[in-house]
Amino acid sequence: MSLPSLALPAAPITTLTAVTLALVYVRLALGVIKLRRQHGVKLGTGTQPDLEAAVRAHANFAEYVPLVLILLLLAEINQAMWPITAVAAILLIYGRLTHARALQSNSIPQRVTGMKATFGSIAVASVANLSAFLHW
Repeated sequence: MSLPSLALPAAPITTLTAVTLALVYVRLALGVIKLRRQHGVKLGTGTQPDLEAAVRAHANFAEYVPLVLILLLLAEINQAMWPITAVAAILLIYGRLTHARALQSNSIPQRVTGMKATFGSIAVASVANLSAFLHW
């Protein structure tokens, strides 16, 4: 009987980021479900501002996360410098958590911070890919 391999996943930064963000995604979805039940809204948001904020936090998350996960995966596949890829991943997680909290608490400054971090993650992941491409 042989022992299982202890090798890292092929794309460890993307894997850890995706797993972390998948849990956040589920949390945001459960928040929407809870508020829909609480307000008796079966579809959409009705006239409930808290439900509108929860739906937008969930949707905004779903709009930005896939693009950056693709960029992170490509950076790892292209053997970009891992610290740059890790910075992009950290910015994405921080940005998405901050933005979701801001939408739910109606904090414009936090919302701006969350979007800046998210846009930063897109820029850093893009640079990681370009740097790997330039060394090709």
